[in-house]
Amino acid sequence: MRGAVPGEIALLAGSVLLVIGQIVLAAQLANGQYGLRWAASARDEPPPPPNPLVGRAQRALSNLLETYPLFVAAVLAVGFTHRFDLWSLIGAHVYLWSRIAYLGLYLGGVPLLRSLVWNVALAGILLVLAQLVL
Repeated sequence: MRGAVPGEIALLAGSVLLVIGQIVLAAQLANGQYGLRWAASARDEPPPPPNPLVGRAQRALSNLLETYPLFVAAVLAVGFTHRFDLWSLIGAHVYLWSRIAYLGLYLGGVPLLRSLVWNVALAGILLVLAQLVL
């Protein structure tokens, strides 16, 4: 019989699904613009510039991948040291839900609020990480 999965680990699993979803979204949007022949090619020649939505999806994915290792490391370090608590759970929620909101804002072309939400996601990482030093 298995025990309950800590909430932070469940949110980490959710974040893996978010990364996969963003990879698939960016790829499918690019396939829609460039076609399946391009998708199946060796892509030796650079494609034409992406349309705005494709570019936003690609940049949102790149942005996620910049912060994602920090989130993973923070959650695993706090779990490894048995320091999960209410604040690490809140931080993990803040990170995941902020990153989901960020994607929507980026795809929608919303500039300033998107940057604010990026900072909220970073605060989520810091909340998790704080459990190692406090």
